[in-house]
Amino acid sequence: MCIIFFKFDPRPVSKNAYRLILASNRDEFYHRPSKVADFWGNNNEILSGLDMEEGKEGGTWLGISTRGKLAALTNYLQPRQDPDARGRGELVTHFLTTDMDSFSYLKKVSTEGHLYNGFNLLAADLSTEKGDVFCYYGNQGEPEPIVLAPGTYGLSNALLDTPWRKLCFGKRLFLEAVERSQALPKDVLVAQLLDVLNNEEASCGIEAHPDITRGEAVSSPTSLRHFRGLCMEWRISAIPVGVGVCVKVLATLLSFHTATQPTHPSSAPLRPGQYPAQMPMAS
Repeated sequence: MCIIFFKFDPRPVSKNAYRLILASNRDEFYHRPSKVADFWGNNNEILSGLDMEEGKEGGTWLGISTRGKLAALTNYLQPRQDPDARGRGELVTHFLTTDMDSFSYLKKVSTEGHLYNGFNLLAADLSTEKGDVFCYYGNQGEPEPIVLAPGTYGLSNALLDTPWRKLCFGKRLFLEAVERSQALPKDVLVAQLLDVLNNEEASCGIEAHPDITRGEAVSSPTSLRHFRGLCMEWRISAIPVGVGVCVKVLATLLSFHTATQPTHPSSAPLRPGQYPAQMPMAS
């Protein structure tokens, strides 16, 4: 299961405020091959992990470029999947390497959504001159992408801001951390966002998630501990081409992740606060 919380404000009132705060995790099996977060592409301008699964090499679940392009992906929870569908991770890498703006790209993706299993895709153009633009498209929802208004959002394995209990609970904790962000040193804020993703409160319980298109349901654990992962943050001056220190921070933060316990008995599940040495996540 995957989860993303983010808040963006292209024109924050305070000069000390963040234009974007994003905390996210992708949950994947240990044995799925991947590359750890690093720079790649023309002039090494893109920062992300990379999927190395056979037939899906080069895809990713989250990435940012020094040109101010950002994309993030979650899978849409479905009882059945098409084994012959295209790898969803390419949707992120294609955006990061294209010259298309975020809305035009998602418009194009919307015409090809039937080629993939269920997904949610966030795409953003981050620019101090033109203003930050965040767009969203899910191939199990509306036929057209939308431009998001500044605000706080949550995305898991249903459509954007679907009020699953784990999402509502995590979003509340995320907002509490965000409200303190201006008064906190960067490292403290990152630690608090990781605490949100590490939350083990049992009040989340177990819930059934209905599949919108089939009317079926799948049960899954909703403790946020299962979604611990990575945090990304940008200072108000850190989003343009000269990302500088911000990118170094992201390189570190993208190393935080979680993984689902494989089916073979030799592997043990992660303990709270424990992270594997490799980053085995992709879509």
